Amino acid sequence: MERRRLISERLSLDVAIRHALADGITTRLSELIGRPANRVISGYWPFRGEPDLRSWMRGIEVHGGMCALPVVVEKDAPLRFRIWRSDMPLGRDQWNIPIPAEGDFVTPDIALAPVAGFDRACYRLGYGGGFFDRTLAVLSPPPLVIGIGHAAAEIATIHPLPHDIPMDVIVTERETLRRAGV
Repeated sequence: MERRRLISERLSLDVAIRHALADGITTRLSELIGRPANRVISGYWPFRGEPDLRSWMRGIEVHGGMCALPVVVEKDAPLRFRIWRSDMPLGRDQWNIPIPAEGDFVTPDIALAPVAGFDRACYRLGYGGGFFDRTLAVLSPPPLVIGIGHAAAEIATIHPLPHDIPMDVIVTERETLRRAGV
C-alpha cells in the first residue's frame, strides 16, 4: 500500500535530515504566508515522522498571530481547532498526540495539513481516516489550505475519490505547488 510505503520512508530518514527538510519547508511557508498578524493558523503536532514545524509555530504568536491545533472531538466528525501556545499545558488525544485540552474552538484562516503523499493536482494522501476532508467540507469561511510534506512524498496520483478535497497549496522543502485556479 502506497500510504504505508511513504510513511515508512519518512520514518527511515535520519532525524538531522528531517530537521533540515523542515527548515526548508518553514522558509517556504514564511514566504507564502508573510506576516501572520491577526490570523489564526492551524498547525499540527508532528506524528510518525511528519515535518516538525513547532519552532515556526511558536513564531506565529511572536508576530501577532495565533496558532491552533486540531482536536478530534468525536469519531467520524470534523476536527475542531483550539488555540495553542508553547507555554500551555496539553492533554493527549486517542493517538497520544498532544492537544490543547481546554479553550474555545476557533476557525483557522489558514489550515496546515501534513501529507503522507501528494500529487500535482494538490490532492493529499493522509492517514485514511477522512478527518481532514470532513473538516474542510464544513469550515466556513473556508481557510487557505496548505499541505505540508517532503518532496519525496510526491506520487503520480492519489486516485482522488468524490469526497477528497484538494489542498490550495502544497509546500515542500523544494517547492510551493499551487492548485490550478488558486
